[in-house]
Amino acid sequence: MKYLKIYKETIRNSIAEVAAYRVDFLLSSLVTIISNVVFPLVTILIYSSGASFEGWSMYEVLLVQSIFTMANGIASMVFYGVVGETMHRVADGTLELLLVKPVNCLFFLIATRFNIVSFGVVLGGAALFGMSAYSLNCITPVGIAISLVLFIFGLCVMFGFRVLMAATSFIWVANSRIPEMYDSVSRLGNYPQTIYPKWIVGLTSFVVPVATVGFFPACALLGRLESWMLFSIIPCIIFMVVSVLIYHYMVRLYEGVGG
Repeated sequence: MKYLKIYKETIRNSIAEVAAYRVDFLLSSLVTIISNVVFPLVTILIYSSGASFEGWSMYEVLLVQSIFTMANGIASMVFYGVVGETMHRVADGTLELLLVKPVNCLFFLIATRFNIVSFGVVLGGAALFGMSAYSLNCITPVGIAISLVLFIFGLCVMFGFRVLMAATSFIWVANSRIPEMYDSVSRLGNYPQTIYPKWIVGLTSFVVPVATVGFFPACALLGRLESWMLFSIIPCIIFMVVSVLIYHYMVRLYEGVGG
């Protein structure tokens, strides 16, 4: 209950902050939305030129990217800020002040960086999803249920990856390039995995399972889900748990200003 109250209060503070600077909020939301619709626009341009991803129609690819965009928006809104917050507190020495508080360190850092600006990305992804789903007209209730489960585990992967990046900031202090490492890998989940070599599919399915973020949920909706894809749930859980354990281990090793 204590943690729920803290989280509700941080959300309230985030909304109050953007309400005080509405123009900045609108501009930030617009820039964020534009930066996240680049991939769908590229897909539309590819199909408009007569090219295609083999075995996938334009709306099927857009369905994958719409799910990925929604997941990215939710993740950015809820827990992406943990990397920057951890990096900042380690660099300037304010993490010590947090460690004496009667609350879980990781939770508090995530809660205090709730980003309402990214809600626009979620809405944009939802609009793209609605357009794609309506055009395909092949989605069933069973497919939606399985897709939702896979989508949740995909968020677990994104959470784990972000927490792992935050943990590395205890060693690579004030390294602003850390989030770019995540982005480079996560982009592999923005397209149908069938366009990649088999070793990359294995990597994105069972090692760093970013395929669970967009591709596997889309396959469930389209009736293309294969039984082996469901096994990606296991590495999703392992990846998240290991990342959290590594983060807390790095917190215990933390010795003061500058890491």
